[in-house]
Amino acid sequence: MSPINEVIINNKTDVKPIWIMRQAGRYLPEFREIRKENPNFINLCLNEKLSSEITLQPLKRFNLDAAIIFSDILMLPYGLGQKVEFEKNFGPKLGELNLDKITKIDEVDFVEKVHRVYKAIKRVSSDPILNNKNTIGFVGAPWTLLVYMINQKSPKKELKENFFNDKFLINRILLIIEKFLKIHIKNQVDNGANIIQIFDSWAGLLDEKDLPNYVYTPTLNLVNYVKSLNVPVICFPREIKNYKEFCEIIKPDVVSIDYNVDPKEIIKTVKIPVQGGLDPKILLTDEATLKKEILKYLEIFKDHPYIFNLGHGVLPETKPEMVDCLVKTVKEYK
Repeated sequence: MSPINEVIINNKTDVKPIWIMRQAGRYLPEFREIRKENPNFINLCLNEKLSSEITLQPLKRFNLDAAIIFSDILMLPYGLGQKVEFEKNFGPKLGELNLDKITKIDEVDFVEKVHRVYKAIKRVSSDPILNNKNTIGFVGAPWTLLVYMINQKSPKKELKENFFNDKFLINRILLIIEKFLKIHIKNQVDNGANIIQIFDSWAGLLDEKDLPNYVYTPTLNLVNYVKSLNVPVICFPREIKNYKEFCEIIKPDVVSIDYNVDPKEIIKTVKIPVQGGLDPKILLTDEATLKKEILKYLEIFKDHPYIFNLGHGVLPETKPEMVDCLVKTVKEYK
């Protein structure tokens, strides 16, 4: 059994596996070489040969316990026919949302547009480097995808002024998102993904009164669906105020915490396995500072099932040597 499965399934506390959000990406010179020749991000995600190669790059350098497929949560709106582009120094830019158009999309159309992501997962999961390691597939949570699809860009700190005006539109789109997320998850699992992570990047934007409608209900439906496929599910409800309530309602197999959360509070309130928490900016300091922070998390979660990770994605300016130091420190911890 893989170290991550030991933690999730057997609640083991004497193993501390590690993988890193955005472990395949811009901080690696070998990734930048490929990116230079492939400026269109969506096309790169849909090139199964290159995206599988990128996915495996960090595992060739570091002793990580999982590969996470090089893709993007916005493959879902792309598969539904909404225009998705990535602008340098701006981030994602989405086209107008045409409800008539997306209601006409069926499963065949959707899979036809994104099937190369599944081919990449197949290539990755069958690579010998993944022996006794996990292949992680992922999706955006319904709320986060709804935000991107209506807002048409990253909301940072706020949504469009009239975001909640059309409740009919919101509920209609949420149902469509949920339907196609299940299709997207099933295809990832069928091609070798043996863990699914659900990223709710914008959960923290909502008032508490809106969480049941937009986060709890749609995410719970998704978590139950993943469990029905006999695959563990990790939820990352970024910047949500009440992790305890989230875990009690949604019941994921693992909850991933962001770096604004006090791990000492989490250990008191959350009973399920925990993942993450380390501030990615610590990797921009020096080895002594990094080791001190790593040991802080390892000590706090010493007697709790824990998967080491960051509280957000690794930053592009991170030196690979610091990632090496991170992985080795975690692996040498006794």
